[in-house]
Amino acid sequence: MTLTRLSLTDFRNHAAAELVAGPGLVALHGDNGAGKTNILEAISLLAPGRGLRRAALADIVRDGASGGFAVFAEVLAGDALPPVSLGTGIEPTQPGRRLVRINGSAAAAASMGEWLGVLWLTPAMDRLFVETAGNRRRFLDRLVLALDPRHAQRSNRYDAALRARGKLLADHGAADMQWLASLEAQLAEHGAALDAARQQMLKALSTELASQPDTPFARPLLTLIDGDGVVRAEPHRADSLKALFAARRRIDAAAGRATAGPHRDDLNAVHAATGRMAARCSTGEQKAMLLSLVLAHSDCVARARGQRPVLLLDEVAAHLDPQRRAALYTRLADQGGQAWLTGTEAGLFADMPGPVTRFAISSGRIMAG
Repeated sequence: MTLTRLSLTDFRNHAAAELVAGPGLVALHGDNGAGKTNILEAISLLAPGRGLRRAALADIVRDGASGGFAVFAEVLAGDALPPVSLGTGIEPTQPGRRLVRINGSAAAAASMGEWLGVLWLTPAMDRLFVETAGNRRRFLDRLVLALDPRHAQRSNRYDAALRARGKLLADHGAADMQWLASLEAQLAEHGAALDAARQQMLKALSTELASQPDTPFARPLLTLIDGDGVVRAEPHRADSLKALFAARRRIDAAAGRATAGPHRDDLNAVHAATGRMAARCSTGEQKAMLLSLVLAHSDCVARARGQRPVLLLDEVAAHLDPQRRAALYTRLADQGGQAWLTGTEAGLFADMPGPVTRFAISSGRIMAG
């Protein structure tokens, strides 16, 4: 998958910007605050979800603009296929409503995943292994989504049924039992499908990681654990989930939330070479495991979909020593596809193997080089 053209209108600090890029590596360099990460964020919004910053739509609009923004891209999903036009943004009259267009026609945001897969790694993710389980679940589901665009629909339906069940349980005994049972049946169906997709992705990713060396990037061992920290030995089945939700109605009503189910599962990681839990590893080891994981997942997507996703690597090069930086560039170039990288200095990208598209970013202005 290759973004051949990217246009931004009133997006963050970019009033009107356009980038034309080819396959291979795309290097963006410029001072802090110049707008490099904003470009990566714009690309991330061309996939289902809230983007790499998870920002509110209104917060993305450029200061001083009329209240709307637009992101447009032309995407090549294969040599034999015509380019696809993807666009998203908001209008000033409806600042809370995200608009999506595919080849000029209105579409659902989830459908963009059928045309473009995007994976990213940002400095904000460095603490993923020591942050909340909710952050790791979102990361896990983003990995699944790159493999299976239908995952967004499953997740949305599960969350909607979960919220509706919570409202009924909050009625303190006045809930319609028949409607409650119906909601729990929906929860069980969507939850089982959600879990199956996660399990399938983790199996494929673990197989890919097993074939990777322990150097130059640390290799993680991944498992799915439940809300109590116990490794999930069996998949969630629809019938068992339905029974679980029914049995925990009183507990969940008292807690004000559903206390068990796929929404409570967590991604657990262990450093393969040392056996240490990722949360207890050094910051450098955690970063290396994340990078190894994202690169291996890119291979998974390429193998499963026949198209490698676009990689967005924000300020990754600056945190690698020269040897590992060179190894990263070589791997990205050898595997094909397109990867966008940011850094404060042009020198960080001087030894990139080609083809390379280079841009200098300065206060929202974009120049070749």
